Amino acid sequence: MPRHESILILDFGSQVTQLIARRVRELQVYCEIHPFSMPPDEIRRLDPKGIILSGSPFSVYDEGAPGIEAELLDLGVPILGICYGMQLAASLLGGSVENSPRREYGHALVDVNTASKLFRGLGEEQKVWMSHGDSITELPAGFHAIASTANCSYAAVADSDDKIFGVQFHPEVVHTEHGLQILKNFIVDICGCHQDWTMVGFIEESVDKIGKQVGNGRVILGLSGGVDSSVTAALIDKAIGDRLVCIFVDNGLLRLNEADQVMERFAKLDLNIVRVDASGRFLEKLAGVTDPERKRKIIGAEFIDVFAEEAHKVGDARFLGQGTLYPDVIESVSVHGPSDVIKSHHNVGGLPEIMDLELVEPLRFLFKDEVRELGLELGLPQELIYRQPFPGPGLAVRILGEITHERLDILRQADDVIVHEIKDAGLYRQLWQSFGVLLPIKSVGVMGDGRTYEYTLAVRAVESRDAMTADWAQLPYEVLRTISNRIINEVRGINRVVYDISSKPPSTIEWE
Repeated sequence: MPRHESILILDFGSQVTQLIARRVRELQVYCEIHPFSMPPDEIRRLDPKGIILSGSPFSVYDEGAPGIEAELLDLGVPILGICYGMQLAASLLGGSVENSPRREYGHALVDVNTASKLFRGLGEEQKVWMSHGDSITELPAGFHAIASTANCSYAAVADSDDKIFGVQFHPEVVHTEHGLQILKNFIVDICGCHQDWTMVGFIEESVDKIGKQVGNGRVILGLSGGVDSSVTAALIDKAIGDRLVCIFVDNGLLRLNEADQVMERFAKLDLNIVRVDASGRFLEKLAGVTDPERKRKIIGAEFIDVFAEEAHKVGDARFLGQGTLYPDVIESVSVHGPSDVIKSHHNVGGLPEIMDLELVEPLRFLFKDEVRELGLELGLPQELIYRQPFPGPGLAVRILGEITHERLDILRQADDVIVHEIKDAGLYRQLWQSFGVLLPIKSVGVMGDGRTYEYTLAVRAVESRDAMTADWAQLPYEVLRTISNRIINEVRGINRVVYDISSKPPSTIEWE
């Protein structure tokens, strides 16, 4: 755990707790998320400059609602409660919270007291994002309102010592007009953080930490060719050099010519890399499987088997390098708070139990855009760093229904058209992801003088900052027309192309 200044975020189960951390990092201040149940003694050992209490799907008066010890509110460091966090603090200090007769969801206008340190430098009226059904009806002694809406008298509150603050709205989401400035006022002006957490410093800390953890040992790493595993490999290589052995498993679910491109790219980076063609094994295990979660689990299990076999050939490796990120962890298992599991990720856990290896996960507390910044600092090529995210299970989760050689070939060709046209239009770097999804739907079409009965392809393109939320991209009609025409004319097996206009949430970015 880093020894520099930090902000502690206590998670009460909000699906957007990660966004709070992301915004703090944007201010070049280190932060960590921990469970709401973290004991005060452990918090003291962490010695944070400030504490943020997250939102929650619970109400403070629910039976079994997550809570904290009142002692935490008296640790002497500034505290900011967001939505549920604000209501919980108010309740613990003697205030009242009740179900509101008029709930607020979505955009709202708040009138703020600009004399408050929390809103210093901002206008008297702010556009914010509300999402609450409960409201504070009576403030604790020593507290006063610093913002209100037409429906909420206590849209933001503060104590007389300017140590405890609360906001009913969500400053972490982009829909709150000046949310980042509000967080900056709290973190920099109120908590006194110096905004000195950078990727250059992270590299120095990580190299030192990896060196101490590994000592004279060897590390094996599953290299996919994506940003996460590539940056992980480069960082570990910087720490221990040729004692890192990278294993690239070709699972037969990659994009057109991707396996060859991966090997060519990493040959230039002078990494120890072994290529394993296991495509036959994966496709055999996936035959007849249509359930998306079963696909993921089968691919994860088979990857472990293949990787373990190759790792045993290395012989004396005692450590496993993994490119695990914050979003991987939060979507795989609720480790921080009582939030819901969305989907499995095959790269989180599993291997150490099977192989008796110690994990080396230098990116575990980074977001995707931070990983890209880190990769550039490590000297990796921009073509690799700005490669759009590609799921670990590959095209298997972009083919709805059964995985076959025929359907993989169809999707590979269609995907290649999409990537080519998105790049040709100069849109690739603007989009978080752009890809095709082959649907298990056939429809009637006409080509020439003949009737066709072929598959439908959905085109998916989204804009996002961190994959926790995403908006569908409003691609130019000309680009969509070109993609559709090329796919229908050039890819045998597809006679209909549709465009996905759903955002995350409620949808996910990948279809499976």
